[in-house]
Amino acid sequence: MIDVNKIRNHFPILSQKVRGKQLVYLDNAATTQKPQVVIDTITKYYSEQNSNIHRGVHFLSQQATVAYEDARKKIQQFINAPKQEQIIFTKGTTDGINLVANSFGKRFIKEGDEVIISALEHHSNIVPWQILCEDRGAKLKVIPINQKGEILLDEFEKLLSPKTKLVAVNHISNSLGTINPIEDIIRLVRQKVSPLGGDGRGAAILIDGAQTVAHTKVDVQQLDCDFYVFSGHKLFGPTGIGVLCGKEELLNAMPPYQGGGDMIKTVTFEKTTYNDLPHKFEAGTPNIAGGIGLGAAIDYVNNIGLQNIAQQENDLLHYATQQLKTINGIRFIGEATHKTSVISFLIDDLHPFDVGTILDQLGIAVRTGHHCTQPLMDFYQIPGTIRASFSFYNTKEEVDSLVEGLKKAIQMLS
Repeated sequence: MIDVNKIRNHFPILSQKVRGKQLVYLDNAATTQKPQVVIDTITKYYSEQNSNIHRGVHFLSQQATVAYEDARKKIQQFINAPKQEQIIFTKGTTDGINLVANSFGKRFIKEGDEVIISALEHHSNIVPWQILCEDRGAKLKVIPINQKGEILLDEFEKLLSPKTKLVAVNHISNSLGTINPIEDIIRLVRQKVSPLGGDGRGAAILIDGAQTVAHTKVDVQQLDCDFYVFSGHKLFGPTGIGVLCGKEELLNAMPPYQGGGDMIKTVTFEKTTYNDLPHKFEAGTPNIAGGIGLGAAIDYVNNIGLQNIAQQENDLLHYATQQLKTINGIRFIGEATHKTSVISFLIDDLHPFDVGTILDQLGIAVRTGHHCTQPLMDFYQIPGTIRASFSFYNTKEEVDSLVEGLKKAIQMLS
């Protein structure tokens, strides 16, 4: 059981006032706040260890390299990847998806192949595949959803064919909080198409875990996906750092995404030989402080316990849903049976931006708009939603503040 008041003391930003009001931060699906231990770890790197990694023999370089590679090991254990070398540091989820789209696409996607995504995807899991399909002459297919915001598995199964080369879906929807049946999706791909082999036959599976790793345990070996991507800043870590975990045989078969330092073994003007994993995909000086900070964030989450985090957030989701139902004219967008702590809604004909602006004046931070899921908003025939997303450091009192704020907004705008 979590002592929320004690937990909140770990996050210095939560104690501040915004526009003269106590901050109520309910925009955790966009980015989570950072505990003091992560802030201190980043400060320590810049004040005591700052140096470039991997190529230095001096003390600071060795210290920084050890801290950075220790973080990679922590990530491997956190998601139960088979090997540390399968953990590729990226700038974030978007960067990881683009890496796969460019490198995997260059190696495996050809004219006539098919890439499947879902109607729930963030733009970062739509646009790279559109670009790839346009470039390679492949076809992009979309898994439909129902009005509750749930993937239609029967329809997905119909989309699978020998032409399917990649299936890319999110684990949890950033807009609706829907927890997708990832295990069933992967099982159907394996049954209907088979895993991708070195001969290029079969299909690979990419899972966008940006909204998942801070809420529930992820085991990439148990899932048996080919690629799993996530961002540090949604896991109480720094911005500008993320992770791509891929199956070793696929990563080895894929060409480098970028050229430069650290991704080479030897360079001559006639020929370059590439480095081994993971460095093959990590050209140039990386976000060293970000990687080390992400390692500290994972230590923090492990100390709290993902099971405890999930329990607190599920309690908040249930409480917030019940309290919001007391507001006249509220319409929930996405009411999946399996959800995480995200609630998207509209109130009568009030524009989400106007409601969000009034809430901001009350110190309440929510997200309004299409949440980088415009095709999903088109499905519901709406311009966007008001989205309240909760983390384990939020409280029922903050939910009450949201409800009162919404009532005040209705009164002012009606």
